[in-house]
Amino acid sequence: MRINKLFYHFLFWLFAYLFWVFIFRNSTLVLTHAITIQFCYLVFIAANYYFNTLYAIPLLLNKKQYIAFGLSFIAAITFTALLRVPVSRLVSIYIFKVTDVHFDYVSIFYNSFVNILFWVVLFLIGKMIADKIRSQLYIEQIEKEKSANELNFLRAQFNPHFLFNSINSIYGHIDKSNKSAREMLLVFSEMLRYQLYECNVDQIELEREVNYIKNYIALQKSRMDERIKVCFNSTGINGNIKVAPLLLITFIENAFKYVGFNESGENRVDINVDYRNGDLFFSIFNTKDTFVNRTEKSSGLGIANTRRRLELIYPDKHELQINEGEKYFEIMLTLFDI
Repeated sequence: MRINKLFYHFLFWLFAYLFWVFIFRNSTLVLTHAITIQFCYLVFIAANYYFNTLYAIPLLLNKKQYIAFGLSFIAAITFTALLRVPVSRLVSIYIFKVTDVHFDYVSIFYNSFVNILFWVVLFLIGKMIADKIRSQLYIEQIEKEKSANELNFLRAQFNPHFLFNSINSIYGHIDKSNKSAREMLLVFSEMLRYQLYECNVDQIELEREVNYIKNYIALQKSRMDERIKVCFNSTGINGNIKVAPLLLITFIENAFKYVGFNESGENRVDINVDYRNGDLFFSIFNTKDTFVNRTEKSSGLGIANTRRRLELIYPDKHELQINEGEKYFEIMLTLFDI
């Protein structure tokens, strides 16, 4: 992608250069002179263009520092116009071999300033218009995808009231002596209620997210082999901390899905959630089988989707590390300033 971008930039400046050479040369200039003069202009105009697109616009104009942007813009134009004066003099002497002609420094500076200013402004306006159009097309595409996703969700959505009524009916038919089954169904009902009714927000209290994780762990422990040890620790959690809902559960599901069942070795899942000094630290470790069939390997889609969510929700505010060994799998996630 970067190579393609550089290639397009090269084509743009090549086209601009050829345009200047063949359009602005006149009868007083031979073609070789026009080629040399326009190349000098090309260098100074391109330098101003990239100075503004890479620095002045994103760091000054986009942050509403209008005075600083205006001063830096004029300063860059002035500097390159001043620089073109000695360059023009050197080109006349050493390339055009002209030494006996009066050299008007003020006129050269003025013409350079006006020409560079005109073309830099023209190119920047063109770029801003192109960026605006590109951004608008992207927004329209996102809106279409959002509408399609909402429609698909509505088509696939089941009736929650019917579901919970069914759960209550099943709960009533479970023998009262089967306490563990009744408790599992209640935990499942609470988890489902959390997903359906409480997670339709951008941020949710970390306490509620941790409670959901505890319910999930309890449900998994009830069906797992007793040889697998599960340890969950949470510290520093309070009601004032908010995170994106269901952000951590993918990593936990992955650990329980692929935890090993080694007869001779230790099998365990360790989960830690720690909040301190404004940062959230999450880590999960699970042992795994040394040999796993190809068909049993994870596609990695869940973790890939969570990684994408982190990039969208916490850009430049998270650090994700994934370590995998022959007998273990470990994930460490840090969310900064939440």
